[in-house]
Amino acid sequence: MPELPEVEVVRRGLARWVAHRTVADAEVLHPRAVRRHVAGGADFAYRLKGQRIGEPMRRGKYLWLPLETTHTSVLAHLGMSGQLLVQPHEAPDEKHLRIRVRFADDLGTELRFVDQRTFGGLSLHENTPDDLPDVIAHIARDPLDPLFDDAAFHDALRRKRTTIKRALLDQSLISGVGNIYADEALWRAKVHYERPTATFTRPRTAELLGHVRDVMTAALSVGGTSFDSLYVNVNGQSGYFDRSLDAYGREGLPCGRCATPMRRRAWMNRSSYYCPRCQKPPRVSS
Repeated sequence: MPELPEVEVVRRGLARWVAHRTVADAEVLHPRAVRRHVAGGADFAYRLKGQRIGEPMRRGKYLWLPLETTHTSVLAHLGMSGQLLVQPHEAPDEKHLRIRVRFADDLGTELRFVDQRTFGGLSLHENTPDDLPDVIAHIARDPLDPLFDDAAFHDALRRKRTTIKRALLDQSLISGVGNIYADEALWRAKVHYERPTATFTRPRTAELLGHVRDVMTAALSVGGTSFDSLYVNVNGQSGYFDRSLDAYGREGLPCGRCATPMRRRAWMNRSSYYCPRCQKPPRVSS
């Protein structure tokens, strides 16, 4: 699943090309693309028609399009391969085109949801008083949010009684961080992924948060991380941060600090990449 920088790149593209346009009609081409919209594809298309889209919003990895005339939003689940593309009307349909949204203007472009693996989709949801789609009301603020509370995060981290990488991936604690950027931030902080959260002091938590923000900001500046053609912006362009990764995917390559070969370990059906010299494992397993 794309992480915060990749989703933010898409959000910015939608803000430029889709915000404040009125939907003329919507076409659902595959039922799985609206499976989270329990009323089905016909209802999704009917309810979207005539709606004016507001400024696209994001919290962590979650992206949504508020509808200006109702208290609802279109929530986008990008899944493993979902893409929101702005294409000219005359552009050929993508092989895995799932949803098409046309607009009531003469700008000549439409919004397409393309998803090869069909894990993602679009759905309509009521908004909470905080203008979040109700199904993501439990998601915490992300570290790039100006209202993110560093002190409250530290307190929650200490109470969690878990290990640090598990905590960073807990979207109810801090959102937007996934496997790639967790490994990158932990490498920068010289922290092993299994370090217990109870051992973190406030200065150590602040340092780690600084690295999380730095790595995400750096990724944003180059369009996110793209390991294949599935992670693209609304114009179909890939990001380039994979060329700057210090930990993730670098098994056997020299650590950028000490030249020790990087290691990979299986971890929660994923992989963790780390330097065995710079990121010492905790003495007592947690």
